Amino acid sequence: MHEREPQERQPAMAAPTTPVPDPEFDPTTWRTRFLNLLDRIPVPTAISTTDGVITGANPALAALWDVTPGRLTGRSLLDLFTPTDGGQLVKVDAALRGGRRSRYPVRVRWTAAGRSYEGQLTVEPVSDPAGASPPLLATLRVDEERPPAECARPDVVLGPQERRILELAAAGRTTSVIARTVGLSVDGVNYHLVRLARRLSVPNRTALVARAYVLGLLSPAAWPPAAPAPHPAPPAAPGDRA
Repeated sequence: MHEREPQERQPAMAAPTTPVPDPEFDPTTWRTRFLNLLDRIPVPTAISTTDGVITGANPALAALWDVTPGRLTGRSLLDLFTPTDGGQLVKVDAALRGGRRSRYPVRVRWTAAGRSYEGQLTVEPVSDPAGASPPLLATLRVDEERPPAECARPDVVLGPQERRILELAAAGRTTSVIARTVGLSVDGVNYHLVRLARRLSVPNRTALVARAYVLGLLSPAAWPPAAPAPHPAPPAAPGDRA
């Protein structure tokens, strides 16, 4: 009998591997990060299409009309702001149609709560590899100060702990982080937030922060968010002293 020659063992085929996507290259990841950053920017800011239709706004911009940011989505910038010089708007439109990328300041006015305001709306095209028409970044610099806090909120007085909780909530801190910072339980923080929302007649935390900026409970010029320093009590009259 002839001995059977041993067959050469074929190397095992490696199973195909599915590449694991890197979240750093995921557009959704960066969009989420940008939106989180947008919410924390104290400068009134909006993202719009090239035609000026708002696709996103931050609480600071929504606070000008005492609404939540979602209420501005789908609105036109020209519905909210009226250019004081029509020639500026024509130049900006021509520049955008010509593909020029720069910052374009436009003097605007608007009305909120029965008062007129003026400021400078700076429009800047933002590169977007996924789209042919670049979105616009619009930031607002307000000329006139909002009404004094004393006139806007005569009956809203916050204690030190409430002010701190509101500041942290405006900075985007989670309830658990706020609880550790102020030394309360999560339930305790939720109690204060719900109580504040009821006092300011708003439905949720985002609306609470927007309302707080409108009422002067948070300073629009401060970052991280901070409540204005309380005004010192007036000195007692001579007859009131012990």
